[in-house]
Amino acid sequence: MSATVITTLLEMGRWKPDARGRMIRAAMELFAEHGFEQTTAGDIAERADVTERTFFRHFTDKREVLFDGSRTMERTAYDAIQGAPAEFSPLDAALAGMVAGGGLLEDRRDHAVRRSRIIAANPSLLERELLKLAAMGDATAEALRTRGVADPTASLAAHSAVTVFRVAFAHWVSAEEPPGFAACVAEAAAALRALK
Repeated sequence: MSATVITTLLEMGRWKPDARGRMIRAAMELFAEHGFEQTTAGDIAERADVTERTFFRHFTDKREVLFDGSRTMERTAYDAIQGAPAEFSPLDAALAGMVAGGGLLEDRRDHAVRRSRIIAANPSLLERELLKLAAMGDATAEALRTRGVADPTASLAAHSAVTVFRVAFAHWVSAEEPPGFAACVAEAAAALRALK
């Protein structure tokens, strides 16, 4: 047996499942303990018991650990808008997307709360969060256009729904005993509709 084969077999013996999940958990712990700026990708890899190379196979940089679910949330919202009943108004269809996207967070509230605190403490992360929300607004508008909603209605409904999402999320992560995420969206949407 060659040295390369033996090394490979030894490394396989150390393999642990869910490297991505371990890296996300390690990053959240380290960001909370030491701060975002003070934590390196190498620190995250070490805590997660993976190589730094493995870290960079999963994430382009340490910021992306915090925004890992953005595309999935965006896609989930898009699909829910597409699947909303035809009689829904553009705003109601967009809100259905926000409820579906936010539904991905329901079982991860502790993670969402910690993530929110880490982002709030770092201006560059806040900027990244706003960019991700803008992208969700654009994807929502595109989903509405695909349903036949013309601009400016599609853009107004989409960005209003994302604002509702932001307000609902802020309430959901800050409340002692929050209702479900969908209820937070409904409450924020009602407040929006009451503005006249």
